[in-house]
Amino acid sequence: MSSPAKVVLWTDYVSPYAFVAKAWAYQLEADYEIDLEWRPYTLDIASFQGSVEQRDPHHWRRVRYAYMDARRFANKQGLVLMGPKKIYYARTINAGMLYAQQHGVFRAYNDLAFDRFWRRDLDPESVDAVRGALEEAGAPPGFADFLAGEGGARHDALRIEAEASGIFGVPSFVLDGEIFWGGDRVFLLRERLDEKAVPRRG
Repeated sequence: MSSPAKVVLWTDYVSPYAFVAKAWAYQLEADYEIDLEWRPYTLDIASFQGSVEQRDPHHWRRVRYAYMDARRFANKQGLVLMGPKKIYYARTINAGMLYAQQHGVFRAYNDLAFDRFWRRDLDPESVDAVRGALEEAGAPPGFADFLAGEGGARHDALRIEAEASGIFGVPSFVLDGEIFWGGDRVFLLRERLDEKAVPRRG
């Protein structure tokens, strides 16, 4: 029996588009016999989009539209999407994904981290807040040491790997080296899976 097709999903808990793509990713995994590997990609937003002080009115119009657009998708899913009060560097909360995967509680943490952040109930830069979320999801204590050691190093190595493979934003799905950026490209990924005769479940 051949092994399932591997799809890598690069995501970031502080991305509104990654938030609304979560359900689509879950459905993709439910519909196809694939191995969906979630990986964190922490975007340094200030270097990507410029610091707040450097942004012009054109940029802010784009930002407002992006949140409006993501909120439309969130509303369709019954999700709460409240714009964050500041620009966050999400290394801590995203490294939490790796810790959750290591301890078999990924789905619980994934749901909790996305939901709490977008309700403004979780500081993604706080080690204590992320540790609390992980333990609530069922992970054992030890996240702070993980982040300071192997976990933080692995997170940083994954970011380098992502960029070397062409990743520049989230959510990005990758199948056999082909990148599908954005949740609204999932239908193209589904077409490619069908073209490759990847079996459907059920």
